[in-house]
Amino acid sequence: MSKMIKTLCVWAVLVAGVLFAVPVSGMAADFRTMDLAGFGIGVAGLLVNKATLDALFTSLKTTFNNAFAGAPSQWELTAMKVPSGSGRNDYGWLSAFPRMKKWIGDKAVKALEAFKYSIVNDDFEATVEVDRNDIEDDNLGIYAPQAQMAGFSAKQLPDEIVADLKNNAFASKCYDDQNFYDTDHPVTNPATGVAASVSNKSTVALSGATQATAVASYGAARTAIMSFKDDEGRPLGLIPDVLEVPPALETEGRRLLEMDKLADDTPNPFKGTAKLVINPRLTSTTAWFLHVTSMPVKPFVYQERKAPVFVEQTDAQADNVFMRKKFRFGAEARCAGGYAFWQMSYGSTGTGE
Repeated sequence: MSKMIKTLCVWAVLVAGVLFAVPVSGMAADFRTMDLAGFGIGVAGLLVNKATLDALFTSLKTTFNNAFAGAPSQWELTAMKVPSGSGRNDYGWLSAFPRMKKWIGDKAVKALEAFKYSIVNDDFEATVEVDRNDIEDDNLGIYAPQAQMAGFSAKQLPDEIVADLKNNAFASKCYDDQNFYDTDHPVTNPATGVAASVSNKSTVALSGATQATAVASYGAARTAIMSFKDDEGRPLGLIPDVLEVPPALETEGRRLLEMDKLADDTPNPFKGTAKLVINPRLTSTTAWFLHVTSMPVKPFVYQERKAPVFVEQTDAQADNVFMRKKFRFGAEARCAGGYAFWQMSYGSTGTGE
């Protein structure tokens, strides 16, 4: 009987607090220090109210943003960001990149070719559920690492998109309806008016074993890019400056670009001619790529409709909270990737076939 009376007294105080607007914060502090085990009531932990939720998700957002800011990223080296204001962007202009020329008579207006190339934005998300019990039990430390990883992943989303472009570039179309890396890109011969086939693709393995293998692999790619011309027959003036390889080709890449001598102890003619980039997201162990990155435009496109942003669902009356006790936070983005100027990149499968 005595225990029942004590229990009723506690509930009476709680009801009075609601009816007469007794400050909840003061009551919570008192209850946390009281030993209520004898009453059969567990009140340790946090009260799940708006203030608690606001403080929790503000902290998670700060953690997310800090991780986002500190995450490494290298996609901008080979891709240009193109803002998007709708569900898709059209890139017919890629076929008509104007260059300065001597003005004689009327201006020469370069018309767009009949190529149709567009990039459709995709939705991306990363979502974490926060169990209401973890808030009540003040067991929130487990969510900080998840917020950090969500921020880290959001920052590296463009890197993943651009890497996927490279992994699929031997079998994916670009603006001229050819695969981005291909042997027969059509370029008009100004003397005949007929399109000739131009290649930015090889199958030669990257090798610094001898001068002959170095010239046949890296040297051939370098020469090809510097030999590209526009449809008026003028050299584009491109100089490749980035060699991108998977981890399996790091040794060959360093031998070609950083060593005084090649593997056979002969002088290395290519030392210092480009920057070496090791990309662990490249899926092939043999493919390698040479890029031009020093110009305002780049070989690849990162199209951004909505930059990665922290999102949260903290409505305590939402169905997933009422039915499953789950709050949520994470990241959302709308973006996509595509191919720009094939003339600014040379790719080899490295298979020798």
